[in-house]
Amino acid sequence: MTNKKVETLLTKIKAVRGDLNKVGNMRPGSVTKQLRKRGDKEWFCWQISYTLNGVSKTEYVRDEFLTQIKNEVTEYKKFKNLNEKLVELNVALSKEKINLLKENLKK
Repeated sequence: MTNKKVETLLTKIKAVRGDLNKVGNMRPGSVTKQLRKRGDKEWFCWQISYTLNGVSKTEYVRDEFLTQIKNEVTEYKKFKNLNEKLVELNVALSKEKINLLKENLKK
């Protein structure tokens, strides 16, 4: 029950799964620079905001950890994009297999 389109989809799925295996440490969220005020004093600080298990959280990020946190957020975005692509490819594969089965039933 294979044809060229199914084989192509399977090859793409295998490639995306390989890319998923290369994703490093990750965490969801977005990192922003915030202006803090207390009395006459003003200063900037970094925050990460994210939602995990339906709970929104915001945490301060120290300057020395900023690069690490930004890299982890970037890795999470890669993961999400690859995961979405994998689902799309699997849906297309499922549809193509169903079409092949329909054609075989008509014969």
